[in-house]
Amino acid sequence: MTDRALAVVRAGALTTVQDRGRPGHAHLGVPRSGALDAPAAALMNRLVGNPPEAAVLETTLNGCDLRPRSAVTVAVGGAPCPVSVDGRPAAWGAPVHVPAGALLSVGTAVSGVRAYVAVSGGVAVEPVLGSRSTDLLSGLGPPPLANGMVLPLGRPSGHHARVDVAAQPAPPTELVLRVMLGPRDDWFTPTALRTFTTHTYRVSSASNRIGLRTQGPALERATGGELPSEGMVLGAVQVPPDGSPVVFLADHPTTGGYPVIAVVHPKDLPKTAQATPGTPLRFTPVHPRTP
Repeated sequence: MTDRALAVVRAGALTTVQDRGRPGHAHLGVPRSGALDAPAAALMNRLVGNPPEAAVLETTLNGCDLRPRSAVTVAVGGAPCPVSVDGRPAAWGAPVHVPAGALLSVGTAVSGVRAYVAVSGGVAVEPVLGSRSTDLLSGLGPPPLANGMVLPLGRPSGHHARVDVAAQPAPPTELVLRVMLGPRDDWFTPTALRTFTTHTYRVSSASNRIGLRTQGPALERATGGELPSEGMVLGAVQVPPDGSPVVFLADHPTTGGYPVIAVVHPKDLPKTAQATPGTPLRFTPVHPRTP
């Protein structure tokens, strides 16, 4: 058995393997998947000397505990959280040496939701359709981590960064999402459109990798009935019959029959990964060409 492996001692609430996802398969009904906070995952890979496509671990709220079978360099970022090696405090947002057999503990998020753990060499589970990402909707890719699981690691291909700490954006205390209205905004009353773009919603505790759910005033439709199923894109803001907007995230279904009132600007989507339940949320309409 190879010594390039990582044993899962404590899997945490939800820890999955993620990379840049598997775009381009929506016609097969396969979601994009991939790290929700892609900039954080990419930065952690850079810190340990991995290429951008290397797979990392994405934790949810309460982290995880890992024990490498050989010495590795790790970096933990995204949601700020305590990091320790065999009980001794270690750096967050910087390369950390973990000896063979030592216990790496990624603690509960101080703020934000998802931490990213990059390991030198990357998590080398078998790719599916070109990606190692766990997809919670379709079940493709490796299953979520469980206690006792052993993850293979690749061979390091570069040197870790020489930094004390890498700057990262703080998790949002208020989530402001730029949106481009449409394609089905005409399914809603003028009052509903005004409410959608002026009212402050809150992030619901029912949010997950599939969608960011909201709490706030219901949006009233101007048109009855239902749409035939149509394609759904990353960032689509779908409004189900209860009238509460849902922002589709990485594991979203590729088709849907509820009207999409708007689409979130791609550059704003990483912020949704770190928005805790109760975070105020505003949708701000912009021109499609806004950079």
